[in-house]
Amino acid sequence: MTLMNDKVHAYKDQIGELSDVLPGVVKAYHNFTGECFQSGAIDAKTKQLIALGIGLFANNEVCTFYHVEEARAKGATDQEIMETVAVAGAVGGGHALSQGAMRVQKALH
Repeated sequence: MTLMNDKVHAYKDQIGELSDVLPGVVKAYHNFTGECFQSGAIDAKTKQLIALGIGLFANNEVCTFYHVEEARAKGATDQEIMETVAVAGAVGGGHALSQGAMRVQKALH
């Protein structure tokens, strides 16, 4: 967990520095994401699991660590988190397979 915490804290430190340069941008981003992650028709825990899946698909290490932490804080179990990993893997595999089936086969013909 130390690596995860170190990476998340380093990101937060860097956002703090960016805020010194672009305070309006950072404030707008935090306001936007804060609103997006509020419970609504989709509860906050599920939103964190969605973000985790997207972070994995995008290969974003900091987002992956951050959203695991946030999902747990919102009550996600280890099983729910690992099922999210599996779904992200299925989407990633499906993405490669569908593009291969469509683009590569088209390029071959």
